[in-house]
Amino acid sequence: MNTTSTDLSLNQQWYQDYTAQQNPTNQKLLQTAQQLAEKYYPANATGRKSGEPLIPRVFASAKMVGEMDLLPDAVAATILTYAQLHIPDWKTVLTEQCCPNVAMLVQGIDEVQKLTHFARVDNLTTPEERANQAETMRKMLLAMVSDIRVVLIKLALRTRTMQYFAQVPDSPHKRSVAKETLDIFAPLANRLGVWQLKWQLEDLGFRYQNPEEYKRIAKLLDEKRDERLKYIDAFLGSLKTAVNQAGIVCDVAGRPKHIYSIYKKMVKKKLDFDGLYDIRAVRVLVNTIAECYTTLGIVHSLWQPIPGEFDDYIANPKGNGYKSLHTVIVGPEDKGIEVQIRTHEMHEFNEFGVAAHWRYKEGGKGDSAYEQKIAWLRQLLDWRENMAQSGTDDLAAAFKTELFNDTIYVLTPHGKVFSLPVGSTPIDFAYALHSDLGDRCRGAKVDGQIVPLSTPLENGQRVEIIAAKEGVPSVNWLHEGWVKSNKAINKIRAHIRQQNAETIRENGKNQFEKIVNKINPKPNHQHVCEKLGFRLLDDLYTAIGQGEVTPRAIQKACGLLAEPTPKPISETTIVKKSKIQSGGKNGVLVDGEGGLLTNLAKCCKPAPPDLIVGFVTRDKGVSIHRQGCTDFEHLAAQSPEKVMVASWADADTNHIYAIDIEIRAQDRNGLLRDVSDTLARHKLNVTAVQTQTRDLEASMRFTLEVRQVNELPRVLASLAEVKGVNSVTRL
Repeated sequence: MNTTSTDLSLNQQWYQDYTAQQNPTNQKLLQTAQQLAEKYYPANATGRKSGEPLIPRVFASAKMVGEMDLLPDAVAATILTYAQLHIPDWKTVLTEQCCPNVAMLVQGIDEVQKLTHFARVDNLTTPEERANQAETMRKMLLAMVSDIRVVLIKLALRTRTMQYFAQVPDSPHKRSVAKETLDIFAPLANRLGVWQLKWQLEDLGFRYQNPEEYKRIAKLLDEKRDERLKYIDAFLGSLKTAVNQAGIVCDVAGRPKHIYSIYKKMVKKKLDFDGLYDIRAVRVLVNTIAECYTTLGIVHSLWQPIPGEFDDYIANPKGNGYKSLHTVIVGPEDKGIEVQIRTHEMHEFNEFGVAAHWRYKEGGKGDSAYEQKIAWLRQLLDWRENMAQSGTDDLAAAFKTELFNDTIYVLTPHGKVFSLPVGSTPIDFAYALHSDLGDRCRGAKVDGQIVPLSTPLENGQRVEIIAAKEGVPSVNWLHEGWVKSNKAINKIRAHIRQQNAETIRENGKNQFEKIVNKINPKPNHQHVCEKLGFRLLDDLYTAIGQGEVTPRAIQKACGLLAEPTPKPISETTIVKKSKIQSGGKNGVLVDGEGGLLTNLAKCCKPAPPDLIVGFVTRDKGVSIHRQGCTDFEHLAAQSPEKVMVASWADADTNHIYAIDIEIRAQDRNGLLRDVSDTLARHKLNVTAVQTQTRDLEASMRFTLEVRQVNELPRVLASLAEVKGVNSVTRL
């Protein structure tokens, strides 16, 4: 209790000093926040998980927020974090007596507190599920706030909770809160670059989660953090002086590795403490690559390098693009120090680039779109000190974030978090849980209230699905626009196709029999089926019912089967007739004749049964185009006398035709692989691929080899089923 009283006194003194430095408007704001807290917070009220009295808790947290240069309204909001629990009509009171910004920040903190209360990681069964849930929760925390300072205030409050645990002998929540801290909040502080909170969250979380290992490493370090900081500062002074004397302008920075980072490195590299040489690290930033190597020479001339501990990531960058020189030297007092040397440009890329180093440190697969948004936030927080000096209005506006508004995050009653597209409804959520649940979905409760299935969901809501024992999706869900997610849309469409398949097949069978029954003598149905390129009659009936096989094609196949066996004829006649039937190497007849030199135009890539037309070229024979081809129409307008009538040969041939298709989809990892797998299942050969991505949308063009364009509808339908695909068209 004495420790808490001392902390409170120190933090209140800091608050008074901080208030005195502000302009009159902000002084009044901060004084009002303090008066409201002291008036309304009960003396026996405590933080829910920490158990710390509220007044000491909020002042300690406010000091951290103030030291992060998050502006006075954020400091005041931290003091009033618990307003919704203890101040009647708190939104009105805070808006009128403080300012709307403070009320907005306090509401955001309240929503985040509720979210972290309901969303759970520890109730999942496998490590992979827990890791995925933790990552989704981190994304949700950023997505659900309109001002990024809400997340930073939450990090300060959590840091205070971990600090307070050190002052109490035991707490029933200590281990579970420590695990949540290491899973959710420490990585979040890491990716936002909030180092002053990150190391405390990690070390204190590790201390309560794995106390024996923490004590072992702390004992091996045998130095207090303050002593290590003083050592680093002294070393940096000597290093900067030496580099400046060589005529190189540089920036230097450093911090001792904290206990948790040492532990992670020991685990990752499978080393004991004695095998680590870089428990102290400094960074030197210079202007050019040449200065990097000159600085390296200066370091090695002043201090003894440790053999085998030099890495040149400038000449050989890491897989994520990271560039730097790393060396470990024996510094003053015979202590190992890692020195990293890089240019300002390299540092900017390493910290804020698309393949940012924080992702490399955390491990796991990256999400480039998400990482770009994080990079922007890191830059904002890195620049906030300079922005604060130029004026608070610009900085306050910069903290407002809509970067993550393309996705919402909602929870199950058991606390599992799911991400959905903006505008998603309970139907999308049901399909995200399980396809069968989506089919049986008949109602939903959002935050305990029954809502229509068409209700758009919002960030942080808890959704419970009301389902029938058996059921099928409604076509109206699609027609009314009640679903937004690709999974829900594709599942509903697949069900509709399955339901209609029997009707389509029966219609196709009736059409087939109606045509065949008019032919005399009646052909064998299986023979007609095979002549049309199908192995099973049911597949043929489905294709007829879907309009993929025309009545004329059926009649033609029956006519070919009915043709009498030709009499033996001379070799010359055989060659001539073969040419006419085959239509030459491209299977094309020009003016009803085969054997002419033809080529298929690359501009429109015709293939049977496209309607085609010919155009006489100077040295390539007759160029065959699809009717309606704009290139052909241009040529025909200039030289109408060169236009020729063309058609595909009647005979069944084995010609291969190249066609182009275009796929537009939401860009994601594994998209190209999934599309390629689908084409492989249809046994289609791909001869060319072009891909490009812009604004998170992928455009992919494939050149495929087919025998008949009639094969395409089934292929295009399969491609449309691939996750993230928006459209598939033949070019």
